[in-house]
Amino acid sequence: MQNVAVEPVLAGERVPGLAEVVWDNARQDPEAVQFVRPDPDPRSWPVSRGRRAGTALVSCVAFRDDVHALARGFIAAGVQHGDRVALISRTRYEWTLVDYALWAIGAVTVPIYDTASTDQIEWILTDSGAVGCVVETAGHAATVTGLRERAPALRRTWQIDAGGLIDVAAQGRTVPDSDAETRRGRVSGADVATIVYTSGTTGRPKGCVLTHRNIFCDVTAAVSVLPRLLHAGASTVLFLPLAHAFARLIQVGAVQTRATLVHSADIAGVLEQLRRHRPTFILAVPRVFEKMYHRARQKAEDAHRGWLFTAAEQVAVRYSCALDRTGGPGILLRAAHALLDLLAYRKLRAALGGRCRMAIVGGAPLGARLGHFFRGAGVTVLEGYGLTETSPALTANRPEAQRIGTVGRPLPGVRIRVADDGEIQAHGEVVFAGYWNNADATRATFTDGGWLRTGDLGSLDPDGFVRITGRKKEVIVTAAGKNVAPAPIEDAVRAHPLVSQCMLVGDGRPYVAALVTIDPPAWQRWRARAGRSDASLADLRDDPRLRAEIQQAMDRANRTVSKAEQIKTFRILPRDLTEADGELTPTLKVRRDVVADRYASDIDALYRGH
Repeated sequence: MQNVAVEPVLAGERVPGLAEVVWDNARQDPEAVQFVRPDPDPRSWPVSRGRRAGTALVSCVAFRDDVHALARGFIAAGVQHGDRVALISRTRYEWTLVDYALWAIGAVTVPIYDTASTDQIEWILTDSGAVGCVVETAGHAATVTGLRERAPALRRTWQIDAGGLIDVAAQGRTVPDSDAETRRGRVSGADVATIVYTSGTTGRPKGCVLTHRNIFCDVTAAVSVLPRLLHAGASTVLFLPLAHAFARLIQVGAVQTRATLVHSADIAGVLEQLRRHRPTFILAVPRVFEKMYHRARQKAEDAHRGWLFTAAEQVAVRYSCALDRTGGPGILLRAAHALLDLLAYRKLRAALGGRCRMAIVGGAPLGARLGHFFRGAGVTVLEGYGLTETSPALTANRPEAQRIGTVGRPLPGVRIRVADDGEIQAHGEVVFAGYWNNADATRATFTDGGWLRTGDLGSLDPDGFVRITGRKKEVIVTAAGKNVAPAPIEDAVRAHPLVSQCMLVGDGRPYVAALVTIDPPAWQRWRARAGRSDASLADLRDDPRLRAEIQQAMDRANRTVSKAEQIKTFRILPRDLTEADGELTPTLKVRRDVVADRYASDIDALYRGH
């Protein structure tokens, strides 16, 4: 059994409540800009004193005052130490404010995705026993109000867009400052900070119970190995949902290091936010980088410069690969790279604001192809790995120790081992104690020796770098008994600019096949070139010309695997998969059981006659 461990940064030391650093920052550097609020609405929360080009600047001392005011308000509303309060909102300043205000009084934040269905919201409210719920919109408020009878513990709902937080803070003026200080002083590392319900690709969400110590140890470890990213003076635009543990890690890391955080609720407009705020680093899920790659490629082709993009891609990948070899890139490769930096790479970096030279990616495998392309273009994408159950980070590549195609080495305080069946297992203070109200699931997720079963398959190389190859529950076993991990093949298929999603099927079937969706912007261009601008994808999904292009993606992917793992045939679906239809998780991973059920007839068609 492979095993690797890294010594912890905190070894048995006392850990404060997560909100304590807000007061520390206000004392140590009161005027440092902690947050930038783009176009803030003063009706949701008062605009802070600082201003800059249509934005509000929130200093460390202003954030401390905001947290203190709202914490007093929650005390006035009857929120007790250990009470659960749900939070349904897009990524915005008020999300972070509510989080820290609840932590400051020992309450527990229960995040809910703003895209969650009514059934999901009902389950989380009732299972967590939430006594209150902060919502963003009138639609959210109406949904929660309609669930009151089925969530008996729920007493109050506060709507951000209707000034609900301002009202709470106003009520808190009757609460003495000393009461709030006493409540904050009672919070310890052992207290529960949050219950995060896994979005999951299958089954009902389970509530991961994370303590202040879990999160504090994880963030401290991440900061210790990524000081070039998270530090005072650094900045990022956060556009992932804060209900996801990955984005939450960056939120807490930014506050802990006094880095500047810009919230961006609209992922569709994130490129404008990046150009406007010029972050020093970003974080994203792999799908974001795939879309950036395809957008750059298509833009070049539309300008009849596809040849330039092809050359730039080849040189970027060769240059990045050469960085890992003794001696590095040769003189001719360096010269070609310098020329293409002038012609192509700097434009890609300009789309990220011009200052961003590093990015963190998590939530799903990135793939070596994109990792080398972006590093060769001057943006080092550091891939990491973790689970909601691990607060969430377990491993990370580092700028000075990166191995593309892996998820890096374990963070300080983390032990990783690979079981005999190939499952990655983890141990350390970042690992949660269990699921809320679900002792059976908790027992099932730990070994007898207390190791967390991650459900992921992978390996450790001699230098301690972890490589993830797939999910145990997603492995396809064909009728011939061949085990196929779908993720690497699916990644290779998605390299084609027309492909949006690819899902392998074949469990218990004679061979591996695939369901494919077409990228909507790429589809508009393709049908215009084909002279069928009036036709829908449903009309043309069996068009020989379209299938020929997708077959090229299949052929390329098939060259990377053994014959038994190759995709024998495919079916183009009539539309792209969406989160709104329940087919994707909030981090854009395919919900395989939903898609398999919804498109069962398409899957059957792939095996007709066999």
